Amino acid sequence: MIKLVKVCKSFNSQKVLDNLDLEIEPEKITVIIGRSGGGKSVLLKHIIGLIRPDSGQVFIDGIDIASLSDKKLNETRKKFGMLFQDAALFDSMTVGENVAFPLKEHTVLSKKEIDEIVNKKLLQVGLKNVTHKMSSELSGGMRKRVGLARAIVLDPKIILFDEPTTGLDPIMCESINNLIVNTQQLTKATFVVISHDIESTFNIAHKVAMLYHGKIIEIGTSDEIRSSNNPIVKRFIK
Repeated sequence: MIKLVKVCKSFNSQKVLDNLDLEIEPEKITVIIGRSGGGKSVLLKHIIGLIRPDSGQVFIDGIDIASLSDKKLNETRKKFGMLFQDAALFDSMTVGENVAFPLKEHTVLSKKEIDEIVNKKLLQVGLKNVTHKMSSELSGGMRKRVGLARAIVLDPKIILFDEPTTGLDPIMCESINNLIVNTQQLTKATFVVISHDIESTFNIAHKVAMLYHGKIIEIGTSDEIRSSNNPIVKRFIK
């Protein structure tokens, strides 16, 4: 479903992605780990088409999105949901309005149909009777849940997560990790998560990919990464 081939990206003289190859299994959770500032977010933005590579190809369902027109790229993006690091909710909107936003933008459903879907998705992430609350009233953990409800409201085939446990206490981290695993099992979507939280990574990942100096230097199951002989991987995870 997602395949990057020889992807290169530089900003000015700084090479961020260097002939990067990565294939992501469909209907699984793949976590991309690496140092802060090492290019994880840049890689994620290539997958969703927010950044185009200087060279190389980014395939989504067999189509190289790097070569698409803006109009066709916008169509492809409808396959994606995304949970941003800070949830990126609209503070001027209620929870219900935030989750309903993609439905209003991309469908012609009635208000009643939209309300039913919004409530269903909020229940899926463990929230009820919160549609009237303003997003600015929510705790960090609740904001993440609302952000996830909005990310899955159009039933996307691919959901991207940017550091989903950043800024949360250990109990809330565990809660969000369980939510990610349960949501993936329910939706059967392809999840791509970027993280520097090693404990969370091993708790949720079907596959772990290590990004270092612009390349994926190792990919495998949690057990395979834990037992890696690569000194860079060993140092990072320990």
